[in-house]
Amino acid sequence: MKLSSAVQETADQEKRGRKASKETRRQQLIEATIDSLAKRGYSETTLADVADGAGLSRGIVNFHFESKEKLLIATLQFMADEYAAHWNAALEKAGSGVAAQLWALVAADFDRRICTKRKLAAWCAFWGEAKSRPTYQALCGARDVKYQETFVALCQALKAEGGYAIVAEATALALCAVMEGLWLRLMMGDGLTREKAHAAAVEYLVAVFPAHFTREGLK
Repeated sequence: MKLSSAVQETADQEKRGRKASKETRRQQLIEATIDSLAKRGYSETTLADVADGAGLSRGIVNFHFESKEKLLIATLQFMADEYAAHWNAALEKAGSGVAAQLWALVAADFDRRICTKRKLAAWCAFWGEAKSRPTYQALCGARDVKYQETFVALCQALKAEGGYAIVAEATALALCAVMEGLWLRLMMGDGLTREKAHAAAVEYLVAVFPAHFTREGLK
């Protein structure tokens, strides 16, 4: 016998509610894992710490992730997806201008939505483990390659536009290394602010591409 439309609608709503609840709890646990990594580091983070931080039972953690390793992989996946979506959105919003795109990508790395002390500390925790954990390398490898290739392509285009005597690939690599180094400094908490870090990265752009950038923005 078929369910009435009202009963079916109620059943569908309950199903959506259960799904939303499951996704909400997973996200709570991932956010709590980021907090724990920032506070305790990789090796000292436990499922009990995550459960307590999320305000959920340890059974809930086991139900959603089964093990610490699966929870950490899910957390790294979330952070990698978030970062990729962030810089891709910045690139799209910048429009078709090459200089505007490069400016937007550099600025995106120091946006308060992505560049927080807790997330930087979590990234550092994963970076410290990546060498001995191929899963971590594989998870972020393709995205890192795409990110680097985007910088190389933009540097090549600016070189052609401005007639700069640079090696585009090396210039892109150096710029990415500058930004990674600034992230590390921000994570160390030595007084460097996001604004000052962003200004330092901009200084690199101004020095390498003076026909396209000033400290205030595009020429």
